[in-house]
Amino acid sequence: MSGDKLTPLQWRILEVLAGVQPGWTLTGGGALAGVHLKHRVTKDLDLFWHGQDRLGDLPRWVRDRLLTSGLEVTVLQSGDTFSQLRVTDGAGVCIVDLVADPIPPIEAPQQLTLQGGTITVDTPQEILVNKLCALLGRAELRDLVDVQALLASGADLKSALADAPRKDAGFSPLTLAWVLRDIRPKALGRLAGLSEEEAKDLEGFKDRLVLKLLEAGAPE
Repeated sequence: MSGDKLTPLQWRILEVLAGVQPGWTLTGGGALAGVHLKHRVTKDLDLFWHGQDRLGDLPRWVRDRLLTSGLEVTVLQSGDTFSQLRVTDGAGVCIVDLVADPIPPIEAPQQLTLQGGTITVDTPQEILVNKLCALLGRAELRDLVDVQALLASGADLKSALADAPRKDAGFSPLTLAWVLRDIRPKALGRLAGLSEEEAKDLEGFKDRLVLKLLEAGAPE
């Protein structure tokens, strides 16, 4: 797709898995890099089965489909709700996360037609909600970068803050503000591949976001 940041291998994986049933939804950095914002690269693909509490035989079906297509697959993690695969075509490598997500999406996913069939992709607003919850749990710079880009593209912070507790019962604007205060983009930016200017800009965004979160969480 024009201007996207996914690699040929990543697109090949999506096309090969497009026919897997029950169908999955592309979300996270892969959805942002390949479909929505195209603002950064990503090393992995997040495939969610919305409304399912267990993966069952899906990881085996996915692995077999990838192997049949000529790709090399290594199982890195395996569990009832999460499985992680390392996929390579000899030239590139991609990590594929398979996730059983029992919580229904806030918004219906969008459809995307590929050579292998049709897949669904989480909306930017859905991803914003997920990214806010992710920041609460792991506080990674890439999630903050994505939140900045999503809000700049028009995603609704107020609605996302209201919806986030449906994904994570422990979520609150004040709790997220407390977590974000400890993130130092200017200090960690180089490790994350950011330029000095990008890290400085992200630091300013984080400070502004913390103020908005404190305002949102203040009693009326």
